Amino acid sequence: MITETNSISCEATLFDALERLNLLPDRAHMTLFVLDGATLVGTLTDGDIRRAILRGLSLSSPVSEVCCRTFRKLSPNDAPAARISCIRLCRERGISLVPEVDASGRLLRIIDLTVTHSLLPLRAVLMAGGKGERLRPLTLDTPKPLLRIEGKAIIDYNIEALAAAGIRDITVCTRYLAEQLEAHFAAPFGPSALRVKCVRERDPMGTIGAVALTPVALDEGDTLVMNSDLITSISFEDLYMRHIESRADITIATVPFQVSVPFAILSFDPADPERVVALEEKPTYSHYANAGIYIFSNRILRTLSPGERTDATDLIERAIADGARVCHYTIKGTWIDVGSPTDFRQASELMRHHRAMDSRT
Repeated sequence: MITETNSISCEATLFDALERLNLLPDRAHMTLFVLDGATLVGTLTDGDIRRAILRGLSLSSPVSEVCCRTFRKLSPNDAPAARISCIRLCRERGISLVPEVDASGRLLRIIDLTVTHSLLPLRAVLMAGGKGERLRPLTLDTPKPLLRIEGKAIIDYNIEALAAAGIRDITVCTRYLAEQLEAHFAAPFGPSALRVKCVRERDPMGTIGAVALTPVALDEGDTLVMNSDLITSISFEDLYMRHIESRADITIATVPFQVSVPFAILSFDPADPERVVALEEKPTYSHYANAGIYIFSNRILRTLSPGERTDATDLIERAIADGARVCHYTIKGTWIDVGSPTDFRQASELMRHHRAMDSRT
């Protein structure tokens, strides 16, 4: 939001600017945006004013003589990858407020990178229709996504992470105890008053079929689809950048998975299958497991038929058969599929540890 406290006219004096800076509630955001009418002409910090006074300027000097006219900014017309690259650079340099301007330089909004870490051009669909039978009796009266871990519903961890990545169009697909999820999201979600939509499956539609119940855009954009019962520290920004840089139709988030064999494994001669050519003692094989988080081209999601039961793996295999480019991104950090009592305890312990660490900082 653009308010009187974080913007100032180019005709104002340095004294006016100091008064305005003194009103800002957070020292991490000690930046004013200098406007000529509605046009953004520069930025101003208390450091700029201090350096101006040391150069001999008086407090009655106009801010237009002092403000920095070379600054990082975003435009709605920038390519998504360029916008994200700019945001990344600002984060690396400790810039917390980034202005967005139109083609004529008019200030549209100010993005607070301490709240919204990125601006991903995605919509998101969370799958939340399962019964969670392995977690009974916890899920007899509560849908699994609403089970609470350290005082917060599992699904809320994911909604908060998506919102922090700048994703505002979020839909939850429900079925089992759907009315509880619908009530949970009936009010605006979180400090940003995000409106989370719910759609209800009437019949089981598989792990991705319910996406057909949501309005898939006719453009060539992308949609993030994920299971709602995950605890993960995945970087949605890195996932999206891998999707774009790979020119993928589908990108699958994966987690490393190792299989250890407690015996010696024999290798045979392809030309003589009865002949043993080597033994490998207790080998370990590395694989990549599907993490239940995907980015799909809207073009592929439009092939889903309402009412058709489809699993994500079915859709991906069909896309591969049709020649689609399918890539993967390996999650760095936490990923827990909360599907069993053991998983639930592990997730609870992890979030309890994170909360304790946060309280110390």
